[in-house]
Amino acid sequence: MHALKSELSLHSVLPEPAAARQEVRCAVRFPLALPVVLSSGEGEFAALTRNVSASGVVFTLDHALQVRQEIHFSLRMPGTVLGTPHDVLVHCLGRVVRCSMSQNQYLAAATIDEYQFGEQ
Repeated sequence: MHALKSELSLHSVLPEPAAARQEVRCAVRFPLALPVVLSSGEGEFAALTRNVSASGVVFTLDHALQVRQEIHFSLRMPGTVLGTPHDVLVHCLGRVVRCSMSQNQYLAAATIDEYQFGEQ
């Protein structure tokens, strides 16, 4: 796993851990539709990413989320996006910064405050 970390240029995809990170105001957004399960104090909810950036994620889901609500989720980032030979599993901790209704689904935007690479 350490070799994989050194091959990745994740600063354009994922933020540094919260302790070392400076605020990111402008980041490249990747229009990725990845299935995820969001976990929070209220339970687990199926969602689909709409886009992923260095500072956060936008999800579509059937359940409203509360602003400032802490969420856990894992993303399997495609190797084709990262420029790696394999997909990369990333476990994330974030918080909801906004949630609104769009047609018949909710759109929730969340920060990625911390992340950790998962075992493949």
